Amino acid sequence: MDVALSAAVSAGLIIVSYLLGSVPFAVVVSRLMGLQDPRSFGSGNPGATNVLRTGNKKAAILTLLGDAAKGWVAVMAARYASEQLGLPVGVVAACALAAFLGHVYSFFLKFKGGKGVATALGVLLALEPWLALAVVLVWVVVAWASRYSSLASITAATVSPILYVLGGNVIWRMQASIAFAILLIAAVTLYRHKENIARLLQGKESRIGGKKEQTPAAPQPRKRKRRQG
Repeated sequence: MDVALSAAVSAGLIIVSYLLGSVPFAVVVSRLMGLQDPRSFGSGNPGATNVLRTGNKKAAILTLLGDAAKGWVAVMAARYASEQLGLPVGVVAACALAAFLGHVYSFFLKFKGGKGVATALGVLLALEPWLALAVVLVWVVVAWASRYSSLASITAATVSPILYVLGGNVIWRMQASIAFAILLIAAVTLYRHKENIARLLQGKESRIGGKKEQTPAAPQPRKRKRRQG
């Protein structure tokens, strides 16, 4: 393939991956199911966790699956196109990163978005299924032991590039561009969890299944008794 054409096709794949990642399933699902916009309550984060705060588990599951699926589809489409057209693996890595960034900085939400955990999982599943499984296991173990969903996500993101390097050329083929993309995804995920990290350090982060502290009600003024004359 001609160099100019190859560059144009690669750029097109990256843009399409970004736009696909930008689809805000939390907002779409909420509107279709007649729920409140997830950006208007809770953490304001358009993700499955915030949708779950509506009490609608079905909507939260659909959001989770949609966010993960768009990452998987973007990478698989890029991989197929790259194999058919003879494009370098770096294009697949760029598309993986673009799909993830699309969720975090969505074109359709004025470049605002979620924290990217579900989309990152979909991306990893398409890149290396065994790596995705290992990351999920890390998340489950940390979530079960600590009861902190955010800590589980932070830990899973941190170990994902480390696990990729450790399994390189042993379980899967080690590729520098893929490793770099996973590292950047992990770094952005940690950045998006900076407020959660602060609350964890302060001991104020809510646990899985825990009840939020309720603000005490204001004292009611006492009624004066009338004197009988």
